[in-house]
Amino acid sequence: MPTSRSRPTLTEQARRAQLIDVTVELVAEHGYGGTSLARIAEGAGITKAAVLYHFPSKDAVIEAAHKHVLDALVGTVGAAVEAAGPADRPAAYIRSMVSHVRDHPRHTRMITEAMIHTGQPTNPAERWGPLAQLLADAREARGSTSDVDLRTLAILTGGAIDAIIRERLADPGYDTTAAADALVTLIEQAT
Repeated sequence: MPTSRSRPTLTEQARRAQLIDVTVELVAEHGYGGTSLARIAEGAGITKAAVLYHFPSKDAVIEAAHKHVLDALVGTVGAAVEAAGPADRPAAYIRSMVSHVRDHPRHTRMITEAMIHTGQPTNPAERWGPLAQLLADAREARGSTSDVDLRTLAILTGGAIDAIIRERLADPGYDTTAAADALVTLIEQAT
């Protein structure tokens, strides 16, 4: 890992990006347990020592790969939500989340494997809180008088998205667009 300079060179940045991409592919194909430093090095066409120059451990490479795929997901969903008006933001959230994971199945597997194996505690409110706020804003924009609990609705929405994604991973022919549209209809009726 470069320490003598404050910023990695372009070559070092490119190598780190390559190692992250290789790690995503390997974790998606072989799982966390089947992804070793040796396999990452082989996939990148370098030595283990060269991998360790850029990352101090296998866990550090996995963490960087996990962050990379999460950043891509958050960027996609965030852009879709910001582009929509308040009443349409929950629909934009659902559709962009489902389409992103549909279009990036290896990212989805990377996220799943990292969540299972990193042991990092999660705060459920970090997931449902922003969605509950989108639902509240949509309810207000529509002038709805619905009294459905938004925390519960956000949790149900997140669970439904997870189920759609799991079904797609199990059956690549599953129509996630239709599933997302059905979920949007249900959520709009509830808000």
